[in-house]
Amino acid sequence: MIGDKGRGLLDLDSIEGIGTTTRDRLELAGFKSIKDLVVRGPVDVSDVTGMEIEKTVNICNKARIILEDLGILDKSFVTATILYEKRKNAERISTGSENLDEFFGGGIETNAITEIYGEYGTGKTQICHVLSTMASRSKSEGGLNAKVLYIDTENTFRPERIVSIAETRGMEPEGCLDSIIVAKAYNSAHQELIIEQTGPVIEDNNIKLVIVDSAVAHYRAEFLGRASLSERQQRLNKFMHTLIRIAETYNVALVVTNQIQSSPDAIFGDPYRPTGGNVVAHTSTYRVYLKRSGKNRIARMVDSPCHPEREALFTLSEKGVEDPQPNSR
Repeated sequence: MIGDKGRGLLDLDSIEGIGTTTRDRLELAGFKSIKDLVVRGPVDVSDVTGMEIEKTVNICNKARIILEDLGILDKSFVTATILYEKRKNAERISTGSENLDEFFGGGIETNAITEIYGEYGTGKTQICHVLSTMASRSKSEGGLNAKVLYIDTENTFRPERIVSIAETRGMEPEGCLDSIIVAKAYNSAHQELIIEQTGPVIEDNNIKLVIVDSAVAHYRAEFLGRASLSERQQRLNKFMHTLIRIAETYNVALVVTNQIQSSPDAIFGDPYRPTGGNVVAHTSTYRVYLKRSGKNRIARMVDSPCHPEREALFTLSEKGVEDPQPNSR
């Protein structure tokens, strides 16, 4: 966590060579700090401000070097030992289920994107509600003493569900509600605008968990047919890469949910595939597939840079998610 003195180092004036005119131009376009520049990237900065791409590349590179010198971002060249020591101290948020926490290696990891996909009723939104509740707990209780930004694209967030989860877990409902900031996205353009404006919200509210439920729904509904597929994937690609940079720059846990679709060419095995194609697949750090198994649910680790492909059993209840009872099917 950077102090007030350190925050001054993140002002746009800290970048060498930026004059008053350039600073005002950036601020007018919505870039309030160095972190905003790094998250959005030189191409986006150029598009929004009208500056030449060579100038924005230079500005964004200088901004990144400042964040590296402050220890906010990893330097361009580091030893694996340094990275290993850093990862041993990675912060995690409990899912509320011992099985799922063990499955994730201790909980949902910060500085990474965890994608959870599956058909309706498999527990995607319930996991998001539990994580939103758990994040405000102390570190010893599985939380991070932090707030949550919940981006709701399908009108599935329910504050009364937060209250019931908190009460069954012995937590204060009012405190849990106050720790969650909700942003409803009404279309894909609004969803992108919300993400572009998250920087100051994260900084000012000590947010450690950002949830997008769901990431692809608006794109899937608005861009229909093969003629619009290319534009959809380009927009979605930009959105997902912005999420990656937010996770890295602000050291937050980023959870996105995703829908599934039937694959007509699947002859054997599971015919369902997550929506979004390779754009979402390549940008997610962890991909988890949820399936039904009687009254229980199965979480399967489909893709991970460090976990083997494995499964965990959990169930949905008044607590949101928890381990299944013995002999439950």
